[in-house]
Amino acid sequence: MSVYKRGAVYWYEFSFAGSRVRESSKSSSRTLAREAERARRRELEQSFNRIQRPRAAQMFSLATEEWLQAKAAHLSSRSVAIERANLKHLVPVFGRLLLCDISGDEIARYQEVRLREGAAPKTVNLEVGTVRAVLRKNRMWAAIQPDVRMLRVSDDVGRAISREEEARLLTACRDSRSRSLYPAVVLALHTCMRYSEIRLLRWNQIDLASRTVTVGKSKTESGAGRMIPLNDRAFAVLSFWAGLFAARQPEHCVFPLERYGATGNGFAAAMVQSSNPYKPIGRWKESWESVKIRAGVRCRFHDLRHTGCTRMLEAGVPFSVLATIMGWSASTTVRMAKRYGHIGQPAQRLAVATLSGGSFDVEYPQNHPQFAN
Repeated sequence: MSVYKRGAVYWYEFSFAGSRVRESSKSSSRTLAREAERARRRELEQSFNRIQRPRAAQMFSLATEEWLQAKAAHLSSRSVAIERANLKHLVPVFGRLLLCDISGDEIARYQEVRLREGAAPKTVNLEVGTVRAVLRKNRMWAAIQPDVRMLRVSDDVGRAISREEEARLLTACRDSRSRSLYPAVVLALHTCMRYSEIRLLRWNQIDLASRTVTVGKSKTESGAGRMIPLNDRAFAVLSFWAGLFAARQPEHCVFPLERYGATGNGFAAAMVQSSNPYKPIGRWKESWESVKIRAGVRCRFHDLRHTGCTRMLEAGVPFSVLATIMGWSASTTVRMAKRYGHIGQPAQRLAVATLSGGSFDVEYPQNHPQFAN
């Protein structure tokens, strides 16, 4: 143990579980500093060994384990993965702090550091949201809530690609080494399904006879299990794709994990070296980025969903119908109506025009100011 003076205040320093603990006693008394050091060491030892203790004396790293274990049963696997990713950034910073020692200033410094590291504001907000959840479970959040400010995030819904950009993208997809990219992009454009919803599809979710696809796991509860009709383009591509898997079983993945040989490129010509029908493709990231470069189109995969949504609104599809296709909850539908409201204006004008009926004359009330003498 070491007690030393810095300015007018005594600090203490000691080793614990392989880490150095260096903190201010907030006191000018050496005796009080020694007592503060002993109390601090005892708190850490009790927390580390899971000895019954007040919630405020629990270490953040242990509190997160208990919180995630309790929440895992109620979260989707995707949400659990996101929380674990958040904790990889949070634990090195807050892990050895007691819950009572996490302040608004500590969180503000964390936000500043993460932004300097290049993290997006939305990502940092998600990480701070994890801290909030842990503290809230331990009844510690209310004390620091007024001192915590979330970062400003731009409300970007994405961009809708043009028909010409779509044609260039699809041409590049046909020549991609990843033969599954083309049907995946077509599905995104013509069903507005999310990336993960498409990637995890299995053949028992696709009914070519009734020309429908049923979404499995989804980002939202309202999105899971929704049934989407297949238009002519999506039906034709899926029918062709199904023909490449003559031995397919209902539980097989629509887009299985595949390895390709040294020759053969393109949607139909790719030489498949090996395939695991029970495991979905990991991702299309590399092939998607390559396709965008060749096509000269700058967009995200999620923008394909946004494109389909925009085109349906421009065609006059009501928001209530659109919400069932997109898998939006009631609250999300309201929020999206504000985002996309300007797109649906032609349909809105047509709707209110029907209230006028045919020809009509303007009738003013007799007490209207223009009739006043």
